[in-house]
Amino acid sequence: MRCSGLPSPVPMGGRPPVTPAQEAPPDGAHANAAVYAASALQERVKELTCLYGISQLSERFDGCIEKILQGVAELIPAGWQYPDIARARITIDGCSYSTAGFSPGPQRQAAAIVADGRPRGSVEIVYTELRPERDEGPFLGEERSLLDEVAAKIGLIIERHQGKDERSRLQTQLLHADRLATIGQLAAGVAHELNEPLSGILGFAQLARKHPNVPAHAADDIQKIVNACLHAREVIKRLLLFARQGPRARSRLSLNEIIAGALDLFEHHLKKEAITLVTELDPYLPKIEGDPGQLTQVLVNLVTNAIQAMPQGGTLTIRTAAGAGDVVCVVDDTGVGMGEDVRSRIFDPFFTTKDVDHGTGLGLPVAHGIVAAHGGTIAAESDPGRGTRFTIRLPIEEPGE
Repeated sequence: MRCSGLPSPVPMGGRPPVTPAQEAPPDGAHANAAVYAASALQERVKELTCLYGISQLSERFDGCIEKILQGVAELIPAGWQYPDIARARITIDGCSYSTAGFSPGPQRQAAAIVADGRPRGSVEIVYTELRPERDEGPFLGEERSLLDEVAAKIGLIIERHQGKDERSRLQTQLLHADRLATIGQLAAGVAHELNEPLSGILGFAQLARKHPNVPAHAADDIQKIVNACLHAREVIKRLLLFARQGPRARSRLSLNEIIAGALDLFEHHLKKEAITLVTELDPYLPKIEGDPGQLTQVLVNLVTNAIQAMPQGGTLTIRTAAGAGDVVCVVDDTGVGMGEDVRSRIFDPFFTTKDVDHGTGLGLPVAHGIVAAHGGTIAAESDPGRGTRFTIRLPIEEPGE
């Protein structure tokens, strides 16, 4: 039994217990450290929230880069110390995506956006009201790190978007090439099957026409048969050219001379249609290996198309230049142009937007077949009302190759 007023017994270990009244309050250093830790944690939470939001946007609007960039711009201010007065803007290839009320100001923080190893734009944030100086103007060091990371993520989003576009483009090209190859095989088979009976019809029609006792009206009908057979033979010849099975007479030639010879055929026609011809031919253009007749056919088909695309007159420009291992010929017109739905089908046999009596739909497919048979490429660029540009690339081969 303990008596009142006597000291409390000392527990084992020799140290008396500490009462609440005897505990020392935290000093100023400890309080400041706690405040700093809480502030740092809050900034880190804001940073992670911003980065997580960007990832979510990237997944939600996958395939629509404009919506992603606009969404990122609207997310950024919430990650800064003064979100109520923060405004953000993302600039990519000259296009801007910004929050409402953005305008350049003296207190600004920016980071470059790099995609595929080259600068593409920037991401920036401004304060609409002046704030006291911190680590970088009014901005925290953590905000600099966050902005750099946001810029890096935007760069990755752009690269991924471009990668998808490129894969889609290549897949479309592959499907188109496969379709043309299939049509080419079919066309070649049909052409060979038609050639034999057509030759028989033409031969017997010509013999019948020479018979001395054929009446005049019958002779006229026979001549119509001959003309129809000759037209059909020309169509078959074009089909074989498209299928790359026509005869070839390769020689070393100047593409400039081929162009000049083809344009001679149109001199009167161009003047009649009020079309101005501009030629910019490289005088030092290397020679190539090719079939002069077939390459002339390509130029004739392209010029014919250009003339028909300019019913009210215009300008036809033909350029040549030496590329890296190839020669380039560009045929440019200021005609009516065409939309994507037409442009994607112009190399398909028998596809035409002209009237029945004004085209067979074989001109451009034949041009495509000839260029491909020469190891080259032909591509079209066009927009409605802005004309059309065809670009032909043919490989340069040195003598003896």
